[in-house]
Amino acid sequence: MAHQPAPWSRDELFGLCASDPERVVDLVFDLWDRVNSLTQQVDTLTQKVADLERPVHQNSRNSHKPPSSDGYQKPAPKSLRKKSGKPSGGQIGHPGTRLEMRDHPDQIVTHRPVACRHCGEPLEAIYINPSSAYDRRQVFDLVARIEVTEHRAFTAICSACHHETAAEFPTEVAHPVQYGPGVKAFLSYGSTYQLLPMERLCDFLEDLTGHRVSEGTVYNVQSALSDRLATYDQRMHARLAQEPVLHFDETGIRVAGRLHWLHSASTPALTYYHVNRHRGTLAMAAMNLLPIFQGVAVHDGLAAYWTFAQCLHGLCNAHHERELNAVLENDHQAWASDLIAHLHRIQAAVAEAVAAGRDGLDTVQQATFIQEYRTILERGLAENPLRTAPDGVKRRGRVKQTKTRNLLDRLDQHQDAVLRFMTDFRVPYTNNQAEQDVRMMKVHQKISGTFRSMTGAKVFARIRGYISTLKKQGLPVMEYLQQAIQGAPYLPPTPP
Repeated sequence: MAHQPAPWSRDELFGLCASDPERVVDLVFDLWDRVNSLTQQVDTLTQKVADLERPVHQNSRNSHKPPSSDGYQKPAPKSLRKKSGKPSGGQIGHPGTRLEMRDHPDQIVTHRPVACRHCGEPLEAIYINPSSAYDRRQVFDLVARIEVTEHRAFTAICSACHHETAAEFPTEVAHPVQYGPGVKAFLSYGSTYQLLPMERLCDFLEDLTGHRVSEGTVYNVQSALSDRLATYDQRMHARLAQEPVLHFDETGIRVAGRLHWLHSASTPALTYYHVNRHRGTLAMAAMNLLPIFQGVAVHDGLAAYWTFAQCLHGLCNAHHERELNAVLENDHQAWASDLIAHLHRIQAAVAEAVAAGRDGLDTVQQATFIQEYRTILERGLAENPLRTAPDGVKRRGRVKQTKTRNLLDRLDQHQDAVLRFMTDFRVPYTNNQAEQDVRMMKVHQKISGTFRSMTGAKVFARIRGYISTLKKQGLPVMEYLQQAIQGAPYLPPTPP
């Protein structure tokens, strides 16, 4: 817009002040109202520009976006992990993994000398030196092949009554030709845990053993195994409901071309998954853990979790650190950096107390930490006042707040949940356990694609939870998969 000249000269204004002061006063107030109106418009437009620019600067370091979304413009490394000062690689005392000789090898190959190295005489009559006997070396190798076992049921005739009696086949041998638990365990593990697409899994088995199965076989094996895990699923649900601390998270998955959600509930030793069309309260109620859980639920800031008030809550501070980094980088507000540092001081104090064998911080130390937390938070609230509707503008509902203000409100209103790790040492500083348990679901979507049906998604979730629990507890996965296929799955013990 071109610059417009003033409607009066300086001399005309001086004359107007002398001849008609009332008009000058009205003019000043009119200009004041216009300036205020323009100032409000500038503030509104400035905030809109900032809101539009903010997503451009978001990455995995300052938001909930995964690292894979960073593309080629990777942010400068700035890990939230604390440096231990230890060198990379295995640490002193770490058990490690290495080959050890076995006392009972599967096969023995003997090597005997043919001619004397000294004189060249043939060694036809072998004379073993009793002082040295033989040296040993062992080779560990993979021998992959399909082993076919034929079961033969004979019929016998009774010498007394001449009645014919046929032997019965074992219950697990139900068909003339079928796959055994070893092949089925391999297919389930490759599809559900290694996330191989069905065609590639069939290719892999063929390249490994020379035998090919169909994709339909893989699906049938998965479906049957899921049915055999129904008892395990019920036991796991009951066990988790009695845990003192549970980690919850959810991530989006595609089922039949539509967005669904995979919900997880886990501990360092147990994993449980639930697939639902919804993300919030309806799905959590259908999962039926949060409605009956009375321990501490550790989760992110999703509002639906607060629906369940019968349990205590612990918020993930890794999420808070990422959001505080965004405030620091986008809004340049120093209180965000101070709060991160303060949370780290509390975390260090908790670690020191745990190392000393204490089960809590003393009341004075806790009060000091809380007071400093409140002081930093008040600074942030002062720098980010509540947005209100412009004068004369009527709006339905509350005025939309900035992301920074929403973060501050959460840190303020849920202070106890933010600091739960300080008041209850059973609660960790982050919700990394749950994030790790759902992370590979995104990898599955990229490698194997989406789920074709809700049934397939639920089958995958149940078997994946079973294998994850086995891995966490250090149990032999293939062995326990075979047991489950044969109808005797691992069952988590009930808590004391």
